[in-house]
Amino acid sequence: MRPLLLLAILTVPAALSATPAFADFTVCNKSQLAARVALGRFDGTHWTSQGWWTIAPKTCTKLLNGQLQARYYYLYANDGFGGTWEGRTRFCTSVGTKFLAPGRADCSLRGLDQHGFFEVDTGKSPDWTQTLSN
Repeated sequence: MRPLLLLAILTVPAALSATPAFADFTVCNKSQLAARVALGRFDGTHWTSQGWWTIAPKTCTKLLNGQLQARYYYLYANDGFGGTWEGRTRFCTSVGTKFLAPGRADCSLRGLDQHGFFEVDTGKSPDWTQTLSN
């Protein structure tokens, strides 16, 4: 009986002090230059793109906090020296300022640029880390 009581005494405080699990969408920049990153997503009803996050070389930045709600997310990034991480899914972006752009159509009519974003398949994971590298 005493070994079970001792086990209970030791495990209950450990369980109560456990830190909660966090889920986020994080981008790590493994390249030698800072990267400017934009994120596109679909919430089940609406498409949205937003940016810019500047991620220093050899660091990571959380773009979304909390459990991920979608399977697919889209990224576009550039290093300012001609290096880009891009794809075929078009989203609106701004020329150089932070932005939040609802929808994917009529970008130029709304004073926005348009770039091709690459698809990130999270496999419905509650969190994801995407790496940008040379």
